[in-house]
Amino acid sequence: MKRVAVIGAGAAGLMAAGRAAERGHRVFVFEKNNGAGKKLRITGKGRCNITNACDIDSFISNVPGNGKFMHSAIRTFSNADVMSFFENMGIKLKVERGRRVFPESDNAEDVVKALVHYVLSNNAEIKYRCVVREIIAGNGAVTGIKLHSGEIMEFDAVILATGGVSYPKTGSTGDGHKMARELGHTITPLKPSLVPLETDENWVKRMQGLSLKNVSIGLEDNNKNVIYTDFGEMMFTHFGVSGPVVLSASRHILKYDYRDVVFVIDLKPALTEEQLDLRLQRDFMKYSRKQFKNSLGDLLPKMMIPVFIELTGISPEKPVHQITKEERQRIGKLLKNLAFEIKGARPLDEAIVTAGGVSVKEIIPSTMESKIVKGLFFAGEIIDVDAYTGGFNLTIAFSTGYTAGNSV
Repeated sequence: MKRVAVIGAGAAGLMAAGRAAERGHRVFVFEKNNGAGKKLRITGKGRCNITNACDIDSFISNVPGNGKFMHSAIRTFSNADVMSFFENMGIKLKVERGRRVFPESDNAEDVVKALVHYVLSNNAEIKYRCVVREIIAGNGAVTGIKLHSGEIMEFDAVILATGGVSYPKTGSTGDGHKMARELGHTITPLKPSLVPLETDENWVKRMQGLSLKNVSIGLEDNNKNVIYTDFGEMMFTHFGVSGPVVLSASRHILKYDYRDVVFVIDLKPALTEEQLDLRLQRDFMKYSRKQFKNSLGDLLPKMMIPVFIELTGISPEKPVHQITKEERQRIGKLLKNLAFEIKGARPLDEAIVTAGGVSVKEIIPSTMESKIVKGLFFAGEIIDVDAYTGGFNLTIAFSTGYTAGNSV
């Protein structure tokens, strides 16, 4: 029986602690917050998208940040295992669009309670409001930890599961990166992933608060090559755009450093250009006696109409029956290609996930143990692995956590 310290009581840390304790080790979890799973409680708008019910190959393809590193861990504890784990804990699950898996209750609190129960029922201890300052090592192996109080505790193994640096209010403030660096580990550059996007276009910001549902979006580089497309919901903000399709899209332009990329919205994805032109002809026939500004109510949200008219370059007062074929086609083109340039992303503390972290080159993928310090293990977002939205990032946390706990 080993004495094992787990630093961080998030998704990865709790899974690691529960598994290590289940295997008979004496496990202590150190959490600086006054409760467990603080970030977990707010994931998926509090609904908690725990995993994705896809096959393993699809899973790996949804991990653009070092997906190959996950091959071994995801086979040790797969997305199917994640589902079985929570079902065995009494949580009923449901599968939604995009194979996203949620608790039937739509309550992340149930997921946190199940993980805490897993830890405590296997006789592990969770120490809240307990800050670890340093991991102590000697002769290339872990020997213990030093607490903020100055107390030194001896351990045979330490699992570092402190998260990334996104959502710092939940306690993810990069403490673990500092500890890993002090032990000789490389921390790859930390960047926001799954993050709202910024633009300099004033007309976008004028629609702040407007949500669009059932739109298609695309991202193009400077050569008009399509980088990514998606369908769903988005929102205009005071800085640019946010919402589910925007967060998903953002990871695809991380390599462009979130700059000089064109964001294109198709406001009428169900219609071809020809069908849309016929629709416009019908609407303009219906509103032929009205001014242009009063003819778009069936096509666009009220808040968008003044901005849209401005972008067409057509006078808002122009009588509808005087709109030319060329102008009508211009309107149709704008409805299918409302475009603006992305100039950046929101800061790291507003990102859902951190890209970057402890270099995967320095971690054994089958055990999550450090290649530099014996007895030091990593789990979760602290590792330089990140995925698209859809339950993949939480699965990475559970899978690496279980693998670490299974290997100490």
